[in-house]
Amino acid sequence: MSLVFPQPNNPFQGKKEKRTMAEVSASPLKHFVTAKKKINGIFDQLLAYIKESDSFLEDTHRNNDLDPVTTEEQVQEVRGYLAKVAGIGEVLARRHMKVVFFGRTSNGKSSVINAMLCDKVLPSGIGHTTNCFLRVEGTDSKEAFILTEGSEEKKSVKTVNQLAHALHQDEDLDAGSLVCVMWPKAKCALLRDDLVLVDSPGIDVTTELDSWIDKFCLDADVFVLVANSESTLMQTEKSFFHKVNERLSSPNIFILNNRWDASASEPEYMEEVRKQHMNRCTNFLVDELGVVDRGQANDRIFFVSAKEVLQARVQRAQGMPEAGGALAEGFQARMFEFQNFERRFEECISQSAVKTKFEQHTMRAKQMSEALRQIMDSVHIAAQEQRIYCLETKDDRQDRLEFLDKQLDLLTVDCKTRIKNITEEVERQVSTALSEEIRKLSVLVDDFHVDFHPSSVVLKVYKNELHRHIEEGLGKNMSERCSVAIAGALQTTRSEMIDGLTPLLPSPVREQADKLVPRQCFRLNYDLACDRLCSDFQEDISFHFSLGWTMLVNRFLGAKNARRALMGYSDQVPRPMALTPVVTSMPPFPQNSLTQEELMVSMVTGLASLTSRTSMGVLVVGGVVWKAVGWRLIALSLGLYGLLYVYERLTWTTRAKERAFKRQFVEYASEKLQLIVSYTGSNCSHQVQQELAGTFAQLCQQVDVSRQNLEDEISDMNSKIELLDALQSKAKLLRNKAGWLDSELNMFTQQYLNPSK
Repeated sequence: MSLVFPQPNNPFQGKKEKRTMAEVSASPLKHFVTAKKKINGIFDQLLAYIKESDSFLEDTHRNNDLDPVTTEEQVQEVRGYLAKVAGIGEVLARRHMKVVFFGRTSNGKSSVINAMLCDKVLPSGIGHTTNCFLRVEGTDSKEAFILTEGSEEKKSVKTVNQLAHALHQDEDLDAGSLVCVMWPKAKCALLRDDLVLVDSPGIDVTTELDSWIDKFCLDADVFVLVANSESTLMQTEKSFFHKVNERLSSPNIFILNNRWDASASEPEYMEEVRKQHMNRCTNFLVDELGVVDRGQANDRIFFVSAKEVLQARVQRAQGMPEAGGALAEGFQARMFEFQNFERRFEECISQSAVKTKFEQHTMRAKQMSEALRQIMDSVHIAAQEQRIYCLETKDDRQDRLEFLDKQLDLLTVDCKTRIKNITEEVERQVSTALSEEIRKLSVLVDDFHVDFHPSSVVLKVYKNELHRHIEEGLGKNMSERCSVAIAGALQTTRSEMIDGLTPLLPSPVREQADKLVPRQCFRLNYDLACDRLCSDFQEDISFHFSLGWTMLVNRFLGAKNARRALMGYSDQVPRPMALTPVVTSMPPFPQNSLTQEELMVSMVTGLASLTSRTSMGVLVVGGVVWKAVGWRLIALSLGLYGLLYVYERLTWTTRAKERAFKRQFVEYASEKLQLIVSYTGSNCSHQVQQELAGTFAQLCQQVDVSRQNLEDEISDMNSKIELLDALQSKAKLLRNKAGWLDSELNMFTQQYLNPSK
């Protein structure tokens, strides 16, 4: 490889620059640069992908709205990948191709490096010029500088001699120390391609070979053994590379027989010496180290003169002919040999560096992408299974909701029918029982025993107590006749409603359905209100002779008609009597027709009017009777009549008055109670209806709770299904990204790691 830096005044600058750029663009070292750029880009994408996956798994794992579809182990595994990929990315960013030059003191290691760099970068010359490891790498800075081990101080380097002088005077460095020579990339195209050249002290100046290998050789891609063609391979050199071969697996080793220009002074022995060196070097690489086979050994052994190549390239860079100056015969052949070494070296180090630097990380990246793909696949499957479960649960809840609505409608109609039937039956039973109790009201009144006195104050108290007695008695009798049967029918209907609605309740609530509607002791309230119903009752407990005119008329005509007849002839209005109003439901009498009772009333009224108007009529009648029956019979009749009057008058005691009062009250209360028979039946049926309707309403509330729970579950399932759909889509996307990254790694492997396959 030849690199040219034209001077401004060079007339051939354009052509040489084009040729140099073509050489650079065709350099095998570009293979490593592009591979590094490619693998770094892949790891950047892998890092971004793992970050996205870590965030996705973290959010999914912490989502309490869903059942777990990820595990804590998966989250921790991806988090571990995140740290590993970040570390690998930093390592890859610092990766470069590294070649280490070894050999005995003054074999020309520094001269070979300078010849490759086309400039006197490292100190070289007679004697022991390199007393430590020198690492040459490119820098974007315009000025060269050096960095000593353990220091960040940049020391300026103006010339190679000054560098050598600085190493000997400014620093007391031992053979195991490292000095970095940061050379501007603009001055050397070779350093632009991430190539690092390491020069070493002579391996014959120290015994710390093992520490050298550990410190400087474990990450080397190519080893160059610079031998002296004026002598032969020494055991010291062989021993060192035997140690290297033990520590590294099949290291790439090139052997440069330097100072081959000395063969020009003895051309007759040149081929024999070359053959001798070739056989010895081949045996060392093939038989002793076993790093190559014999067919490949010819491409690892070269005969060069680094000093001549450096001189020629410096002259060319200065615009002078390459062959100018004191060059030995056969220079062009040695120049071609050096260029052939550079080409073989670049091909080897590029392929070796790509494989050693990137293969392990590529395999690790493939393992991580495959693991992430499996994780995302498992998340996708878990989310899909949970989504199927949610869909099945949602369909089940919807079916239950539809069944509940239909059954509730049917049960509502059935319960309304049941309530209607039982209320009608209750109304009939209560009305019948009350009518029968009214007919036996006299018995209930006779059982009332409280001190009676006709005075108004006592009578008021007596009436109140009688009202209370009748209210309690009728209520008790009605309860004995109706309440038990009604309560049984009510409980049966209630149980039937509970049994009908129980299947509509959730399973946990279904077992305690009886407890949802508290059992209350239902009792009918008949509410007869006798005190208000009989508040206008007016008793008549004054003495009335049984054979008196008024009583006779009452006996023959009845109380109502007697009052009408007597009021027709009396000039004075009698004390009003308590009248029971006629039932409004009775049809009115026709006005055009006279009943038999009205005819008799009119006759008696006329007769009474006639006797009251004239006493003459009485005398006439008396005389007639006297003549007809005789005075003895009349006197006897009058005596008996008087005795009867006296008897009745004497027997009209407080007890008799109480009996008369009770009789009048029974007649009045019976008539009044008959008016509220239908009302009481309706009231009791309404109470039963309210009780059953309340029970049904409470059950319906529980069914509504069950219905609301079903609707909430359906809504919850819909929300979960939406979340799971989004989760599935995200997991599928990340799974596809893992597949895409795996394909990118496969392309990288095929293009850069296994190009021959």
